[in-house]
Amino acid sequence: MKNSKFEVSDPRNLSILTDFYELTMANGFLKNGMKDTTAVFDVFFRKVPDNGGFALFAGLEQAVDYLKNLSFDDNDIEYLRSKNLFDEEFLDYMRNFKFACDVWAVPEGTPIFPKEPLVEIEGPIVQAQLIETALLVILNHQTLIATKANRIVRSAMGRPIQEFGARRAQGVDAANYGSRAAYIGGCVSTSNTMMERDMGIPASGTMAHSWVQSFDSEYDAFKTYAQTYPDATVLLIDTYNVLKSGLPNAIKVFDEVLKPMGKRPVGVRIDSGDIAYLSKKARVVLDEAGYPDCKIVASNSLDEYIIRDLLINDAKIDSFGIGEKLITSRTSPVLGGVYKLAAIKKDGEYIPKIKISESFEKITIPGRKKWYRIYSKETGKALADYIAKVDEPSVSDLDTITIFSPLEPWKKQTLENVTIKPMLVRIFDKGECVYDCPKLSDIRDYAMRQIDTLWDEVKRLEYPHTYYVDLSERLWLEQRALLENNTK
Repeated sequence: MKNSKFEVSDPRNLSILTDFYELTMANGFLKNGMKDTTAVFDVFFRKVPDNGGFALFAGLEQAVDYLKNLSFDDNDIEYLRSKNLFDEEFLDYMRNFKFACDVWAVPEGTPIFPKEPLVEIEGPIVQAQLIETALLVILNHQTLIATKANRIVRSAMGRPIQEFGARRAQGVDAANYGSRAAYIGGCVSTSNTMMERDMGIPASGTMAHSWVQSFDSEYDAFKTYAQTYPDATVLLIDTYNVLKSGLPNAIKVFDEVLKPMGKRPVGVRIDSGDIAYLSKKARVVLDEAGYPDCKIVASNSLDEYIIRDLLINDAKIDSFGIGEKLITSRTSPVLGGVYKLAAIKKDGEYIPKIKISESFEKITIPGRKKWYRIYSKETGKALADYIAKVDEPSVSDLDTITIFSPLEPWKKQTLENVTIKPMLVRIFDKGECVYDCPKLSDIRDYAMRQIDTLWDEVKRLEYPHTYYVDLSERLWLEQRALLENNTK
């Protein structure tokens, strides 16, 4: 890197991607005899983006890759030495660093809710502290984009969503991993060619306005394109005037170029103007011209709210291309996932730790935990989630369970004829990866199946029904005791 005196041998080594205070804390733990102290940290989030009913967990595969490759090279060590804050004991520790933590996580594509431990890390506190920043940036970003993508997909009521956001993403990684997350969220394709090559996400796209402007006439541009791609002819018809120019020229090319070849047009795309009005007019004209199978694709700064309004207005749109408002989650651009200490382990016993705030949503759930999702055997729908202390007996073999509200404990409900599924799976065992990340297409399929288990009321874009995330009685009592002891 030209702007640094430290040579970077591997620009994709993310080990030093950390907030600086992680390093000062890690060094402080080491210097004060806490090298072998075992800590438990939770990754969770506090609020669903866009005030939605749920989020969609994504980014685990990249988090796993980061942890598998966690090491500090000579350039990292020299940089740390240059800060004049770290002694040789710490530098030697970093030079010989070997990840040794246990990690559990929910599978990618799982619908998730506030305050649930999505990832739990247990291991030497020096190590567990260091990985906070990278885990959060990976998981926060992809979970945010997967969540936004699925909101948009659901708003389209079965019409395909194509992700068009690469050029508006906030950086190269945001474009690439945003495309991955959008695919998990239900998008059918991406404009980002690299992601088809590297991840197998179908790439799609036809032409820009510059193609149409590059020819002597709009007709010539359409004709040349149809001759070049007779089996994939999608024409952009809004460069000049959709109804007076673009659509008539497109139909002329369909008649004069494709029809003699025995080919049918795939579609037309509208990227500006009153898309509801234009699509309805275009549908009538295309049908009358003998092209009822010609699809109408809409783009132009769309999101779930605009799509919903277009469909309410009976827009004749068959699929949507979504760019900036998806890839940046523009209406709610931050997930707000956090990484908090939950316990310190001493003599084989977990000592629960709690973060207290005047805001209830910022009060953490203490201790090492496990959690479950409760499904109705009759409907297959998810009814509630249940978080318990790790040493409590498993409830996964029960078919009846009583839950209560942590905020209003007098409100109890007994759920009968249920299936109870543990949600956390082991990812690392003492630093060794024991988890095989699924194929991206399998993650996407899993996500769609899991979203189908949610009630429609939970999936509403606005004012969704609150999904219940409850604590076991033991965990609730422990949280209350810590709150009382620390607020006296």
